[in-house]
Amino acid sequence: MNPIIEEHIIQLPGRADDPDFHLRTYECGDGPAVVFVHGFPDLALGWQHQLPVLAEAGYRAIAPDMRGYGGSSLPEPVDAYTLSALTGDLVALLDARDIERAVFVGHDWGGFVTWAMPVLHPSRVAGVACACTPYIPFPSVAVHEAAVDGDTDRQYVAWFQKPEIPEAQLDAHTRTIVEMIMRTAPPLEEVFAVAMADGKLNMNPFLEPESRPLLGDPLLSPEDFEHYVASFEKTGFRGGINWYRNIDGNAERHPDVGVVPLDIPCLMLMADRDPALRPEFAADMPERCSNLEMQLIEKAGHWVQQEQTAAFNGHLLDWLRRHFPISR
Repeated sequence: MNPIIEEHIIQLPGRADDPDFHLRTYECGDGPAVVFVHGFPDLALGWQHQLPVLAEAGYRAIAPDMRGYGGSSLPEPVDAYTLSALTGDLVALLDARDIERAVFVGHDWGGFVTWAMPVLHPSRVAGVACACTPYIPFPSVAVHEAAVDGDTDRQYVAWFQKPEIPEAQLDAHTRTIVEMIMRTAPPLEEVFAVAMADGKLNMNPFLEPESRPLLGDPLLSPEDFEHYVASFEKTGFRGGINWYRNIDGNAERHPDVGVVPLDIPCLMLMADRDPALRPEFAADMPERCSNLEMQLIEKAGHWVQQEQTAAFNGHLLDWLRRHFPISR
């Protein structure tokens, strides 16, 4: 990562199930705090193009490896990865850094966690920005199963609900998974052609990754690619998969998330080539977010913050400067 970024291991006390619980963070800069929250299957490294830019602009940028990933703790139980636990880690991170309130920036699953923060911990959130992930309830397992007419193996979120099988499959193909997933965005028609290759919709690239064609171009530098491979070879994919295994339980325990109105500054950054989190999914967000800005980034796929860095950083910094100006 950029040499101005400092790596830390932060012990988070008070975890009865794991007194040695910790998060690895990457941090740089001073000023108003901005916390970046990654998704699946990603790492804090995925924000490396944002942290120094925000620090140079006068902000304090922090990106943790979330629980179950990278250099952070990897609890075993499925119920250690609830929305309460994931948002609780972010609150504990603020406490450990003596930060009262922060702006949270999320992506993918980290976006759902980020949108939950102002609902579950409103006093700790100044604003929310999300890439690709809209402020909506996380679709239930049943919704994902219905998309493939109940053929669970063809839909990765539904398939992830099976015990042991998904992590064993992904762990056996770590290098292939990273090579397949961390790529630039091809035109959507190419993605959909692969998904319908045998005449039936297949939304599970993880089941037989070695047989999936590689679309787009490699997104990561050789050094970063090896970092991702080494990280997931060390931890496996169980932690990240366990986030998905709590989908329906999260909805039952926290029905307000994705539903109740938000009146804090919000920024929604959409990617026109993201096949999973389509821009149209955010269409009704203005009904629930009273202080919302929406920006569409073109020629960008799911990894928009890495693929179209200049556009992403430009929108984020412009929004931050207007809503959370730096005092000189």
